[in-house]
Amino acid sequence: MSTVQRKAEHIRICLESDVQFPTQGSGFDRYQFIHSCLPELDYQHLDLTTNLLGKQLGAPILISSMTGGTAQAKEINCRLAEVAQEYRLAMGVGSQRVAIEQPQVANTFQVRQIAPDILLLANLGAVQLNYKYGIDQCWRAVELLGADALILHLNPLQECIQPQGDTNFKGLLDRIANVCDRLPVPVIIKEVGNGISASMAQQLIAAGVSGIDVAGAGGTSWAKVESERAQTVLQRRLGETFADWGIPTAACITEIRQIAPTLPLIASGGIRNGLEIAKAIALGADVAGLALPFLQAADISTLAVTELVQILIAEIQTVLFCTGNASLSDLRQSNCLQLSR
Repeated sequence: MSTVQRKAEHIRICLESDVQFPTQGSGFDRYQFIHSCLPELDYQHLDLTTNLLGKQLGAPILISSMTGGTAQAKEINCRLAEVAQEYRLAMGVGSQRVAIEQPQVANTFQVRQIAPDILLLANLGAVQLNYKYGIDQCWRAVELLGADALILHLNPLQECIQPQGDTNFKGLLDRIANVCDRLPVPVIIKEVGNGISASMAQQLIAAGVSGIDVAGAGGTSWAKVESERAQTVLQRRLGETFADWGIPTAACITEIRQIAPTLPLIASGGIRNGLEIAKAIALGADVAGLALPFLQAADISTLAVTELVQILIAEIQTVLFCTGNASLSDLRQSNCLQLSR
């Protein structure tokens, strides 16, 4: 099966099938905010701006890496980019391996003309560094997008399950370090939905990464996605067995923030609303990434994406107002988030 066909299947499965974690949650339900009955704030002057990798965002929202490589993916990326530009949000694209190997589909990723000012993140699978990719392909992915940074995603579980998966991860940390050293833009390491532990984060920081997207458990299970694509009984069984595998997103954030107080940190994995975005920020994340809600909205229309962003922003504002915090910085420092009883 071609990479383009695989991209199309991933979109279809995520939109049409139940591929969420069966029982494992993102961990945010363990926390609740302490309500302030007298905020002493003007709702109209709440500050949702934040900075990531030197760019100011209008809200702490990343439209997470999702897709590219097909006509449908191009339309989705264009709709997302239009709204990201309007609201000054960050945006990632799906793995650009298909664009590197099949330049005729490169335009399905290219959104810089639509969104000239946003923080835009290129994306390649880190494991490809063990399959003849190097600094040239990494720089090509960045140039193709006009991107501000490169995401190298880690997906060992997905590679174990998907047909013809790339499973040689040996020596990969050193190759990541080489890219971090030589690439002239920041490198962000991202999981795809199974989380990054604090001990692994320490090794990645030592290798020179500029930021981490935890992409923890609790959202879309790529083990389930790949089980839907299985060509053998073995592949389907593996996807079913490991559908709940991973570290909850909330745990990733708190543990990594303890060992890396200033590291640019993105929370993603099962975040579905502005309340959970606010919880991620209060736990120490700089921004929060959402994928499936944006994919579902962008499959409908640009207006649906706009409405989703407006809802998310209103939900974050409501948290700030009802906890008595005028800004995201205040929220992080307020200790107004506690473990649920």
